[in-house]
Amino acid sequence: MNPFTGKVSSMIEMIDGLRKSPEIMQQVTYWHTIPPRDPKLADFPEGLHEGICVALRHKNIGQLYTHQAESFRQVTAGNHVVTVTPTASGKTLCYNLPVLQKILENDASRALYLFPTKALAQDQVAELQEMIEFMDVDIKTHTYDGDTPPTVRQAIRNAGHIVVTNPDMLHSAILPHHTKWVKLFENLNYIVIDEVHSYRGVFGSHVANVIRRLKRICRFYGSNPQFICASATIDNPKEHAERLIGETVALIDNNGAPAGEKHFVFYNPPVVNQQLGIRKSSVLETRTLAGKLLRSGIQTIVFARSRVRVEILLTYLQELVSHELGSKSIRGYRGGYLPKLRREIERGLRSGEIRGVVSTNALELGIDIGQLQACVLNGYPGTIASTWQQSGRAGRRQETSLTILVASSNPLDQYLIQNPRYFFERPPEQARIHPDNLIILVDHVKCAAYELPFEANEKFGEESLTDVLEYLTEEQVLHQVNDRWYWMEQSFPAHNISLRSAAQENFVIIDMTNGHRVIGECDRFSAPTLIHEEAIYIHEGIQFQVEKLDYEEKKAFVRQVNVDYFTDASMAVQLKVLHVNREGRVGGLLRQLGEVTVNAQPTIFKKIRLRTHENIGSGPIRLPEEELHTSSYWFTFDEAMSAGRSANDMQHALLGIANVLAHLAPLYLMCDPMDIRVVPQVKAVHSKLPTVFFYDRYPGGVGLSDRLYEVHGQLMDQARSLIKSCGCISGCPACVGPIEEVGLLGKKLALELLAELDGGAR
Repeated sequence: MNPFTGKVSSMIEMIDGLRKSPEIMQQVTYWHTIPPRDPKLADFPEGLHEGICVALRHKNIGQLYTHQAESFRQVTAGNHVVTVTPTASGKTLCYNLPVLQKILENDASRALYLFPTKALAQDQVAELQEMIEFMDVDIKTHTYDGDTPPTVRQAIRNAGHIVVTNPDMLHSAILPHHTKWVKLFENLNYIVIDEVHSYRGVFGSHVANVIRRLKRICRFYGSNPQFICASATIDNPKEHAERLIGETVALIDNNGAPAGEKHFVFYNPPVVNQQLGIRKSSVLETRTLAGKLLRSGIQTIVFARSRVRVEILLTYLQELVSHELGSKSIRGYRGGYLPKLRREIERGLRSGEIRGVVSTNALELGIDIGQLQACVLNGYPGTIASTWQQSGRAGRRQETSLTILVASSNPLDQYLIQNPRYFFERPPEQARIHPDNLIILVDHVKCAAYELPFEANEKFGEESLTDVLEYLTEEQVLHQVNDRWYWMEQSFPAHNISLRSAAQENFVIIDMTNGHRVIGECDRFSAPTLIHEEAIYIHEGIQFQVEKLDYEEKKAFVRQVNVDYFTDASMAVQLKVLHVNREGRVGGLLRQLGEVTVNAQPTIFKKIRLRTHENIGSGPIRLPEEELHTSSYWFTFDEAMSAGRSANDMQHALLGIANVLAHLAPLYLMCDPMDIRVVPQVKAVHSKLPTVFFYDRYPGGVGLSDRLYEVHGQLMDQARSLIKSCGCISGCPACVGPIEEVGLLGKKLALELLAELDGGAR
């Protein structure tokens, strides 16, 4: 028997040991214990097929949880539904039961399952097939993705009762070739969309348009499918699901699943310089805590916010515990790893062979990775929803679990670590999408026109299509005959449109150490700062130096190196206002919402030593400027408020306020902190007045700036409160920023300027 099977007693002993450690408890700002929760059960619904009941009993399920039973009732009553319950609460049965029921009643019936990732799709098919085997019936279930062999594809198209795929495959391989899928579209009863909360921002805006195209094709073939959606906890699940699918949904949130006792610990690294407000590195503290758990035989997942942090932590932990557990027992997991490597890591976690994993939010979704006992978060994940999702990966089988949030020095982390009630008492954020973003909409109108010609007055979402169709006709992409618009180009458009970004094309990373092999990829927006020439790119704990970046061909050529530093790059940003859509003035402050162009130029990169994190050198980055047209929210101080302040003082005050707001904004947005940018200008080009701009980091914007415009007053209150409560003297990374950036008076100047807004913050 594996000595590290993690019996409950060992977890309880571990928690007891941490509580008795003065060294650790000195840094714990809050210890929150969530008591175990008993299940709320309901009998099998009346009319549930006997075959399904037999299969459930085979799995030792004699009753359903209340949310599973309610979901079945709502679906069989003909409603579109969204079920919202925490991680590991059995949402899968909420859609599998009605789908299997329908197919058992009518063999011609079909269902389409959408999962955001291939791994999740394969996971769910395995569970579904296990159930079908217990029922001893011929229900054909298959995944249809990029890995599906061509010989199998035809069989799935002709005979698949349940087709399991992802939005990217639906967009580029199924909808454009709908004539090969007649049997599916003519008989489609249910469309299942799992992990609905993950369809937000640019990705969600694209997927909403893919669903518009899917519904359009279903109408053409005479079907009108029901949507069964499932989501982790967010603040606006009903509104978000309705915006995504364009239909009214019934909300089911009466969670009946049990849960084990959960310990949630807020840990703030010790202060090493009180005057400058500098704390010990969160990465080094995470290494210590995760190392302690792993050495005690506790299977642990560590979440980090970026690829670079994942690789640095992986390097540290492998060094720390490899002589006891072996280097292969601690693995990394993130976007950019190739699928085969990811599947191998998932299998190792399920079997217990891998004792620890360091991951980005790629493992946040409900992929089956077995039972982990502890979760260490290196820095706040950016949203309350994500934090609960990541924490939910530990203790998935109703056993005692531990989550430790190790705060970084950034203002958002410090705000939460000092205001734990904000985290535990506030609902998770809202998921926001903007399907009618013009750039995204036009792309999908092209795809839809290729699939079926557009009719006069046909709706595609909320906007009138007349202008878009006229524009595409002028561009000679569409051809108008009477009241119909036909696609007229040779190629099909979906092939060149990625759902993951508003700007297309990823960069491929090629290792030249021994031959040429692809080891990963990187999105276009991250490329200038992550894979510029001379950058250190870390992959699976191994360091590579970028020798050449072919910007035109979207390729980065790297070679393995052994150095004691990593790199961090800076961007210079210029911003111009194009158009103002909304505005409001209170006191000396004008806030506005509109459209801007942003010109971003990568400038220099710093070399930062591993372990000590000291700056040991820098170099220039020579790459072309990127231009972005997007939506923005900004606020401007009038001449009276800037009078009496020198340009230098104003610069430091604005920079301090911008630093705080950049980190606080994600409190109101369900987005990655990198999705929204903040730029202060002492003399804005359009007004010649001091201005702070927020902008969506995607062409056309995805609704993030709109939300910030609405919560402007709350944002200012939070900023003022955070700066006031910070224990530093002159400014630090946990509030307005380090003294080197904002000067010796940065904190005082920022507070004075915000104090003048007391009458104008709202």
